[in-house]
Amino acid sequence: MSPPGRGRSSWSGGFPPASKPRAVDGGLVARSARGAIGEHWWSRRFLEVLESFALGSRLTRGKNYARRGQVLSLKVAPGVVTASVQGSRRTPYKVSIALPAFSELVWAKVEVTLAEQAIHSARLLAGEMPHDLEDVFLAAGAPLFPQRSKDMALSCSCPDWEVPCKHLAATFYLLAESFDDDPFAILLWRGRNRKALLSRLRELRSGDTADVAEEQAAQPAEDPRVGAMMALADLALADGDFWTGAAAQVLPVQAELPKDLLLRQLPAPGVLLGGPTFVTYLAPLYAVFGESRD
Repeated sequence: MSPPGRGRSSWSGGFPPASKPRAVDGGLVARSARGAIGEHWWSRRFLEVLESFALGSRLTRGKNYARRGQVLSLKVAPGVVTASVQGSRRTPYKVSIALPAFSELVWAKVEVTLAEQAIHSARLLAGEMPHDLEDVFLAAGAPLFPQRSKDMALSCSCPDWEVPCKHLAATFYLLAESFDDDPFAILLWRGRNRKALLSRLRELRSGDTADVAEEQAAQPAEDPRVGAMMALADLALADGDFWTGAAAQVLPVQAELPKDLLLRQLPAPGVLLGGPTFVTYLAPLYAVFGESRD
């Protein structure tokens, strides 16, 4: 039996004697009742990487734990994910999944690349991961997702020596769903929180504004959609209040992006304009207007 908190390094082997976990009230329950877990490409990609490590039924047992609500808590921080998972014993097990945070040099390279592409900024501000985000990190010499099992340091206080135990596996699946809810959690795990990243993108893009304007005046843009996306990203990154008119402007529609992209990344309007409920009323209208323009 392994002492509490001891890390694991083996990804194969037998199971300890089966035991029934204690029932949990108020645990984190996976939204997917059956089939695959993960709604967006980034969460599915994360799970594909884990499943490529060939753990078979161990991951399946963890998925069942995730769907039963055995995970009591989950927290993502730079370099480490921690969780509390209820097993068969009275005291919940402590789980840790460590993945090294990127250096400032890596993040500097990534941020410059993201700032140069307006569509990257716009998608991030809409709560989505650009489809080529993995390529951006690879170009910076730092894969976004773990490439091998040894890239992660895994630990659980349960008595199971093998890795991953069902408690770690359950945490993996709930972590993937948390990435669906907040894609910035992946970047936080790698060392950059949402506020710091967007602040840096704002700084980089504002510094390029004069050069971009001069270049565009000298020659017409090859693709008018690029200019639209730059305007959208700059509006979202700029200081000011869209709803009071400080940053109000009409932007062309980018057909490849969600119809309500601009609406989704704006701050909620004030109480006099109806508050957050007003945005809820506007969302269906954006969809209708978008369809009429297609």
